Amino acid sequence: MQDPSRLNKRATKFLEEFREAQQHLAIQTSIAREVQWSPPSKNGFKLNFNATIFEDLNASGFGAVIRNEEGEVMATLATRGPPVSDCEEAEELACRKALEFAMDAGFIKLLIEGDNVSVMRTISRSQPNSSRLGHLYEDIQCLCIGLRAVSVGWVSRTTNGMAHCLAKFARGIVDEIVWMEESPPPYSRSSVFGLG
Repeated sequence: MQDPSRLNKRATKFLEEFREAQQHLAIQTSIAREVQWSPPSKNGFKLNFNATIFEDLNASGFGAVIRNEEGEVMATLATRGPPVSDCEEAEELACRKALEFAMDAGFIKLLIEGDNVSVMRTISRSQPNSSRLGHLYEDIQCLCIGLRAVSVGWVSRTTNGMAHCLAKFARGIVDEIVWMEESPPPYSRSSVFGLG
């Protein structure tokens, strides 16, 4: 038999752990509701991009998808990129490539979204960047000047699923692959990815 006061303390401790777990679950539920893709403004297009690093290939991979306000795929890109030193450099290069792709395809009103918070925050600032990657940020900002309307936002990895899938798909390709007005095969074959 244990002392009733010890049992009471243990029960109190278990109750606190239970309440903390319930709060954590509640937070996870609210986050899960926020991961759905949302459309751009009317007559605009949303450009989602992503990057991945293939350390074994000494390369990176970039993916981009452009959708209209109905969520319809207008254009997608999967391409292999150069070796990079870290994920920030990979994301910046992917953003620049995605912007060049969108502009070449004739899209001039864009909401640009990526899932790296610091990269998206830096891109949205207008002041000069003196970091080692500042020249890439300047390239991106120069490209944005060529657009009629542009805004920049952050999305979760889950919401950015299609761009992420395309970036990973780049592992198996040599040249860039573009799909116009259709969902690309790496996305079509998988039920894991949502509208992201």
